[in-house]
Amino acid sequence: MGTGNCLIAESGLLDGHPATTHWHYANQFSRDYPQVRLKPDFFITQSERMYTVASLNALADVIVHIISQYYGKAAAQHVERNFSHEIRKPYEDQRYLEGAVDRHPDELIAQIQFWLKTNLATELNLQEVAAQFSLSYRTFTRRFRVATNQSPIEYWQQLRVEGAKELLASSNLSIQEVALEVGYNDQGHLTRVFKKVLSQTPSAYRKVVRRKLFG
Repeated sequence: MGTGNCLIAESGLLDGHPATTHWHYANQFSRDYPQVRLKPDFFITQSERMYTVASLNALADVIVHIISQYYGKAAAQHVERNFSHEIRKPYEDQRYLEGAVDRHPDELIAQIQFWLKTNLATELNLQEVAAQFSLSYRTFTRRFRVATNQSPIEYWQQLRVEGAKELLASSNLSIQEVALEVGYNDQGHLTRVFKKVLSQTPSAYRKVVRRKLFG
């Protein structure tokens, strides 16, 4: 983590691998370890079994990620809710993954993913999104699963929940307004999805994160 990554770089273990470090030391790191592929714009890098992180917050995200890998999402979410002191971007959004081209090589699916991320409140359904990109829904779902290892519906729900989490933490919008902002028709729909994914209601989540952020 941070300047501690210099110790690993000094040993030669990071040669040929991506790595990150604290932004203040990025130029020095590049000069001292030219064989390491420094990625200063990323908080986390992962190559084979090696992780490097730029800050304590990013280290907390890696720990939650590893707990998820070994003990499942429920355990990771429990740790995140009860012991994480800040609300940050998801682990997946912060990392540089070795060998990834937007994490997969299907450029059309990557375009659709970007469109979905930037159009959370769209009234289009996924069949209409597929048609907009000249794909049949069957082809779209097949290619999406091959590229991302999840269904479009799962991905779409994940984006909306993450968008709702951010709004609940950082805005004074009502739960109904948050639901509309992320593409759900009403508060009840958002609440059902939230309880399914996070095992708590949007209002309970807001209380927890506000207490952590401002308490």
